[in-house]
Amino acid sequence: MTDPTGKGGRVDGREVRSGLRIDTDVVVVGSGPAGAAVAAELAPTGLGVVVVEAGRWWEPHEFRPSTFGAMADTYRDMGASMVVGPAPIPYVQGRMVGGSSPVNGAICWRLPADVHRSWVADDRALADALPWEVLERVTDDLERRLGVQPTDDAVAGAKNRLMARGAEALGLEHRPIRRNVDGCRGLGRCLQGCPEGHKRSVDRTLLADAEAAGATVVSSVEVETVLTSRGRAVGVLSTAAGGGAVRVMAAHAVVLAASAVQTPVLLLASGLAQGPVGEHFQAHPGVSMSGRFPEPVRMWEGASQGHEVTGLRHEGLKFEVLGMGVDLLAARLGGVGADLAHHIEDLAHHADWGVAVRAEAHGRVQRVRGRTVVRYRPTRRDVARFRRGLRVMGEMMLAAGAEVVDPGVRGFDRAVDDPRRLRHLEERGPRSAAAFTAAITHMFGTARMGSDPARSVVGPDFSHHNVAALHVADSSVFPTNIGVNPQIPIMALAVLCARRVAGVDLDQTTATDATATTTTGVAPPHRPAPTEDPR
Repeated sequence: MTDPTGKGGRVDGREVRSGLRIDTDVVVVGSGPAGAAVAAELAPTGLGVVVVEAGRWWEPHEFRPSTFGAMADTYRDMGASMVVGPAPIPYVQGRMVGGSSPVNGAICWRLPADVHRSWVADDRALADALPWEVLERVTDDLERRLGVQPTDDAVAGAKNRLMARGAEALGLEHRPIRRNVDGCRGLGRCLQGCPEGHKRSVDRTLLADAEAAGATVVSSVEVETVLTSRGRAVGVLSTAAGGGAVRVMAAHAVVLAASAVQTPVLLLASGLAQGPVGEHFQAHPGVSMSGRFPEPVRMWEGASQGHEVTGLRHEGLKFEVLGMGVDLLAARLGGVGADLAHHIEDLAHHADWGVAVRAEAHGRVQRVRGRTVVRYRPTRRDVARFRRGLRVMGEMMLAAGAEVVDPGVRGFDRAVDDPRRLRHLEERGPRSAAAFTAAITHMFGTARMGSDPARSVVGPDFSHHNVAALHVADSSVFPTNIGVNPQIPIMALAVLCARRVAGVDLDQTTATDATATTTTGVAPPHRPAPTEDPR
């Protein structure tokens, strides 16, 4: 089958059972925050844009209320991908149109100025490549389009108010989380996907804008190889969920926006191993704690993640309320038989909070016998931050009125009501990362940007050092992790990448600004009828 233009419409890979070829100007691999931002920026320029996504489209009414059901539907490997090392830690990625955006906590942070300064200090070329004033203006435009605003107290729920109370008692800086939502009713379903479509995820905003401007979205199609000819990227070869081979040929550029795990794997699978591809994997491992309060908390109600404590960000610690379904919360309980039944009856009184750690560890993403392997080992100082974060989190919970807290640390008390035991945990607790209940949600650095080809994969202009017309736009280009939730910084850098691809001035008005008044109620573009591929 052939779409000769690659302009406008959707292709569902579940229905592609024979060969399909699409010719276009730019192919974007990945439809998450990076890919959607690139597509939204390029489509209005008149370039033909095709976005290829391994996952499928999901509409709000299709999201299942069960956390485990949602993970099976919309998360890569059902949310059970694990890093390899002394401490097997799960890393979580969405696998759907919109990437992780439809199923994350909707937390929005700007790129911190101190992080930007550190990047520039390490590589002066980044001062011109990532001008701070331009990044700030692009971020302003993105926040307007995504409706970023502080969590309304009317939908915060008890779990978020308790964190505010605990932080206030300890004198720690805190605030309602700024989220990309519109009309949130506090259903507590962010991590499963909002069933009412109130999260302004990129599938419903930036990607919708790109579609309205003529972009084609090809879903349920896994890209396997970047095609090159005479040192230039010319397209991608993929396999559709329906079994057919899908070839997208790009006359102008190939842009990889598949994540800090999938992008380096795709480069390696394509034989593009120049530079430190897959190296310098950095992350924000998070550790969590539960607390039992005398009054009902009902943590599955209210904004999923509506409050955060920022007062220890300089230590690499950022605290967040966690929101999860009843099924996942129950799975975290201890005991069996009557003891477990008692815990389940008591669920309404429990709250879970987490601390994201800006870890110093560097891991590696590899392709081993066709499989993705992520090797990662938190350092001694990273584990010390785990202990420090749990101590402070426990003190906040107790200060907020918790009767007992459970640090979730193997070999340590499961019920702590004395702050002195929390101090003991920080000072003398386990030194092995394997003792802690941890998860990774933010990943960076595996195709990082820089002026030195020996230390980086792409140049300051986001283009591959060795392959012309090949660009990388996702968090794999970040020189380091950033210590805060990265979806807005990912989009901001992706906009700059798109401008490089289009060959326009970095300081121009953004497509996100130009489409700021676009509604998601726009009629879908015409869907071209596919024809048989002569190949």
